[in-house]
Amino acid sequence: MFFFKKKQILKYQITDLTDKLKSLYYVCLEDWSDEMKEAGNHKELWYQKMKDKGLGIKLAMTESGEIGGMIQYFPIEYSAAQGKNLYFVYCIWVHGYKKGRGNFQRRGMGKFLLRAAEKDVRDRGAKGIVTWGLSIPVWMRASWFKKQGYKPVDKMSVQVLLWKPFSEEAVPPKWRRPLKKPDSKGSTSQVLVSGFNSGLCPAMNISFERLKRVASEFDAKVKIASYDTSNPQTIQEWGITNALFINKREVALGPPLSCKKIRKLIKREIKKIKAKN
Repeated sequence: MFFFKKKQILKYQITDLTDKLKSLYYVCLEDWSDEMKEAGNHKELWYQKMKDKGLGIKLAMTESGEIGGMIQYFPIEYSAAQGKNLYFVYCIWVHGYKKGRGNFQRRGMGKFLLRAAEKDVRDRGAKGIVTWGLSIPVWMRASWFKKQGYKPVDKMSVQVLLWKPFSEEAVPPKWRRPLKKPDSKGSTSQVLVSGFNSGLCPAMNISFERLKRVASEFDAKVKIASYDTSNPQTIQEWGITNALFINKREVALGPPLSCKKIRKLIKREIKKIKAKN
């Protein structure tokens, strides 16, 4: 572990994940949240699969011992982007809620975490590091990564792919594009609900669990299909990492979907089937 310092005011200790911190990591530092209980153990299972496959995790700790932020990254083969000899930053999360451990944002913690990841990735011999950002002013802003020296190389809707090469031999990455969508295979009586989930993101896990729970309310009217995208072969086959579909319609993600919204979407598709029959 090592230290970074900002303007002689704030100090952060950057540390790897320890057994003591695993339970906190599994809920993305939100151990105070009741909603997180709905996420199940997907992230823990994902970690067990990935821990020996190049996964990198760093956490930021204040001088008083409070964990305020985290970054997670892994070989690009397990990500939504295509590339070679590169690492992909899935997310940087600096706790920003008043609840729980409090708000640590806008204090330079994210920069320190990113620098720690860059150093680690260089030490591992990768030719560059890749991340993603949004072109809208919310979480994981592309504009913030540009300020840290990252250059945009591809874009898909509001998602911008950025990178920082460490070698002249490095080849720019690109977004994976969906290769196909779930198909009910000619069924005229059932709504097909499909979840593509690696287990990495608790917000996605919550939506995934709610989707399964609500779908089960409709018995035989709804068929559930699950795809494990922690497996690179699944990603290569579909070109999809994390997504939810109701029939062929992709459900917009962001904050966890409410059961009410999911129920409404399924009922709408059931009505369409009835109208056709």
